[in-house]
Amino acid sequence: MTGTGFEKAPARDRRRFPEISSRAYEHPADRSALVALRRLTGFDTVFKALSGLLPERSLRLLFLSDSVRVGETQFPHLYAMLRDACHVLDLEKVPDMYVQQDPKPNAMCVGLDEPIIVVTTGLVELLDEEEMRAVVGHEVGHALSGHSVYRTVLLFLTNLALKVAWVPLGNVAITTLVAALREWFRKSELSADRAGLLVGQDVDASMRGLMKLAGGNHLHEMDVDAFLTQAEEYEAGGDLRDSVLKILNVLPRTHPFTTVRAAELKKWSESRDFQRIMDGHYPRRAEDKDTSVTDSFRESAAHYADAVRTSRDPLMKLVGDIAGGAGDLGGKLRDRFTGTGAGARGGTDRPKDDGAKDDRSKDGEGTGGGTTGQG
Repeated sequence: MTGTGFEKAPARDRRRFPEISSRAYEHPADRSALVALRRLTGFDTVFKALSGLLPERSLRLLFLSDSVRVGETQFPHLYAMLRDACHVLDLEKVPDMYVQQDPKPNAMCVGLDEPIIVVTTGLVELLDEEEMRAVVGHEVGHALSGHSVYRTVLLFLTNLALKVAWVPLGNVAITTLVAALREWFRKSELSADRAGLLVGQDVDASMRGLMKLAGGNHLHEMDVDAFLTQAEEYEAGGDLRDSVLKILNVLPRTHPFTTVRAAELKKWSESRDFQRIMDGHYPRRAEDKDTSVTDSFRESAAHYADAVRTSRDPLMKLVGDIAGGAGDLGGKLRDRFTGTGAGARGGTDRPKDDGAKDDRSKDGEGTGGGTTGQG
């Protein structure tokens, strides 16, 4: 161990994923949106043509002048982690990485032409070696997926919305775009969490890191199982009013709630998809050009159908019931809001298997990862 508490070289051997495509770990909603955007002729060209308006050069100069650039002689333990993460995910060009003085734990990956990774001192001081390795892998995952481009646009539009708030119509238009990008970015955070797990290959470290983001450096006072139980209670608890409040609470955020992220990552770590990647069976970048937009949207639709089918959230159950042909809509709304009826007495309103067919348009957004947490 060095004086910083970190090793300059990987503490253990980990699997490497040559030529891995970001499609291997991308969340279905995130993946379908990115595939569609990438397949639009000239989309990236037009996006990058906005660089004269977007603050990328300003951001680079800001970090260069007022942050510490990670390298061989500055934060060498982070530099070793960064190079290691790029090696594991086979990202040829190592992004610039900066440490910014800020007690709030956070990290982000921005940039149009070349991604820049920024971590705060609060995050560096909060996490141990393996937890930090997962965060660095998270940010490298953003870089590999091309998320930095859209995150930069989100930062620009957020700042622009504040400047033109006095212009009613202009503010409404920008706010709509910001809301859409935030919704996409929340999904992209789930993708990047998976990339972090592929780099760290230690699900316990990933869970610890997320718990620390929620509760600080008090692991001796926290428990992973109890933390994951919170996510279950959050999803299942309350009535339709709580479901609406959940939506309102998450709208201003660029990140999903921490317990939700932990539950999603734990579930993926136990899935067949994750095991196949670890066994060396995953999509390669050479195959990206042949990716079918239709297939990606079909996967996304299937994901949402399954989410509605298995969700215990009252609103999601109601959506499934309605789409599945359940009658007496007025009665259901009355019962759910007033706490009467079978659902309130302990009965279950299980949605039918085909109950999510009309829900695709609601969440197939993908065009829209705020709060404390890595970005």
